[in-house]
Amino acid sequence: MKNIEISKIIDPILASDGAGVKLKRSIGVEPNYFDPFLMLDEFGSENSEDYIAGFPPHPHRGIETVTYMLAGNFEHKDSTGGEGKMTAGDVQWMKTGSGIIHSEMPAMKQGKLHGFQLWVNMPAKTKMSKPEYIYINSDKMSIHKDKDKQIKIIAGKFENAEGPVKGHNVEPIYFDVELNKDKFFNFKIPTTHNTFIYLINGEIKVGSRKHDKLKDSTLILLTRGEDLIVKAKSNAKFLMISGKPINEEIARGGPFVMNTKAEILQAVQDYHNGTFVK
Repeated sequence: MKNIEISKIIDPILASDGAGVKLKRSIGVEPNYFDPFLMLDEFGSENSEDYIAGFPPHPHRGIETVTYMLAGNFEHKDSTGGEGKMTAGDVQWMKTGSGIIHSEMPAMKQGKLHGFQLWVNMPAKTKMSKPEYIYINSDKMSIHKDKDKQIKIIAGKFENAEGPVKGHNVEPIYFDVELNKDKFFNFKIPTTHNTFIYLINGEIKVGSRKHDKLKDSTLILLTRGEDLIVKAKSNAKFLMISGKPINEEIARGGPFVMNTKAEILQAVQDYHNGTFVK
């Protein structure tokens, strides 16, 4: 058994996106890419000026966006005619495929908004597939609970609780873990996978080696291995996300992620020509 240890500790940078939504960005800056993960943003504020302008209509091609709401409400509309409202605890897993234009706007004028958006790469063979969604309402989320911890399971399986995202090419694992002080989270991860923890709040120790203090809004990249052991040094909440690398060349162009620069230029041309949505 090989223990999983920390390979890198990264403090997110302050950024803004959409029409000026303030956020903390980690994957997508340093590291630029943690195959198969392209970007991770944490957005959250009790000041409505930080989020009220939202994310007006914008395009995507070649990626999956996974939005997880912890607090607040967001309204979603897209070019397929799909629309809906996300509330606290909900997840929207969107496979943009060949192209979609969508907007994500806060459905609230005051109060706390808090959530995450993760971008997952798509392999070349599915980048031009038809867009599709997986919606996970909070009341239907699989949850494992015992005296030490609570785990909300978006993808993957923990003991008898299994998430609704199945048959996915990167075999994702996406847990929201709440761990009580001095208790442990133990989990076996496939040695094929790249894994990270995003610490939301509290303080934790990861693995058996000595490492710098880990506290609040921190991205923790992990080594490949099998046994993940996390100890809570205070009551802690974190995301544990893992996936099988795609191992393909990537080319980025803003909201488009393809395999070649020519495919990016084609996406831009399609968008400006009005032929983007297939």
